[in-house]
Amino acid sequence: MEIKPFKAFRFNIAIVGDVCKCIAPPYDIITGAQQNRLYEIGNYNIVRIIKGKTTPSDNNTDNPYTRAAQCFDNWLKESALKQDPAEAIYAYVQDFEVFGARFKRLNFIALAKLEELGPSGSVRPHEQTLDTPMVDRLNLKRATSADLELVFMLYEDPEKIADKIIESTSAQEPLLDCLDDQNTRHRLFPITAKNHISAITKMMSAKTCIIADGHHRYTTGLMYSKETANPAARYQMLAFTNTCQDGLFVLAAHRLVGNLSNFCFKKLIADLEENFTVTRFQFNSPTSKMKARQKMLAQLKAEYKKDKNAFGIYGANTFYMAVLKDKSAMDSVAPNKSAAWKSLDVAVLHKLILEKHLGIGEKQLASNSSVEYVKDTENAIDESIEKVDKGQRQIAFFMNAPRIRQIQMVADAGERLPQKSTYFYPKMFSGLTINKL
Repeated sequence: MEIKPFKAFRFNIAIVGDVCKCIAPPYDIITGAQQNRLYEIGNYNIVRIIKGKTTPSDNNTDNPYTRAAQCFDNWLKESALKQDPAEAIYAYVQDFEVFGARFKRLNFIALAKLEELGPSGSVRPHEQTLDTPMVDRLNLKRATSADLELVFMLYEDPEKIADKIIESTSAQEPLLDCLDDQNTRHRLFPITAKNHISAITKMMSAKTCIIADGHHRYTTGLMYSKETANPAARYQMLAFTNTCQDGLFVLAAHRLVGNLSNFCFKKLIADLEENFTVTRFQFNSPTSKMKARQKMLAQLKAEYKKDKNAFGIYGANTFYMAVLKDKSAMDSVAPNKSAAWKSLDVAVLHKLILEKHLGIGEKQLASNSSVEYVKDTENAIDESIEKVDKGQRQIAFFMNAPRIRQIQMVADAGERLPQKSTYFYPKMFSGLTINKL
């Protein structure tokens, strides 16, 4: 993949004060409450551009996109955003905790020449995209003519050429050093030495990449580059992460199902026994409920280690474990898919349970009317159980995370995982660097 250094626009401490009050998570995981809090932090938070508030009076000339453009223009005019004097590739280091253990993820930010998606090129998607967010991101890019957020790319380099440069560069004073609400530390460093830039660009020239996060942003970049006469739009600001490191984590995305008419949980469990070995974990007290929960989760992990397709299930005040009896059961429901795709837990769940027994197919999944996706954070399991207990959802499916190798194999086959199959953690924050086209 062709990459090159650039002069990023970054928040100017002399104008904005605390730069850490200017950055934010990526737009698509910012909740309404988070949006309000980020607005309250100050007038220079990037949320005002990447996910501006809507109003009842919005129209063609006054809306979140026009206001984002005006905000961006104002920040540039008052030097709240200031361009770096020298071209650089930016080392982006994230220190974080996952289930009680500390890790470090090494990334670098550069401009990359946009390429069409597909197995024959050097950029491969791994998840399905949706039309609504595509239109939203394209409208924002048209309004601002800038790369405002990072697209998270995966590449494989056992020699760790860039990682070694990032490690050595991170010994210097950072351009930015912030701790977010999830206790993840974000640090940014400029890589300006010509030999280091040359080593990274040369290494990447022979690499293919998989989009981990930011499919809509990358596709929007392609669309925008075709409709504008600006040659700078042929390149987009991307962040790259080597899969050959300990700091690359994919968390599971659990499924909560609701809004089903004529749903009978007992019938579903009985129907599953056609293709699954189903184990029941009963309880009759809060203490035994906790033990049943722990047994279910322990078996879920054990089945993962045995390379089995398995799901934890909760509904009707009972825990279950469903383990696929025969992987060939996927052949009839997904005849045109690769073996790699059919081996995915999420594919088995969607085809052999959601679609086959609950009538939730691809169209229903795209509408998000029946399925809620829950990232596997610390309290995710208990919060999901509580929603079922309160009747807010009818059933919970607990998942194992896909392996990085599975994601690579599906992408290499020219296929995409079902939507919300992966949750790469931690997320790459927005507002660290901006590329003005």
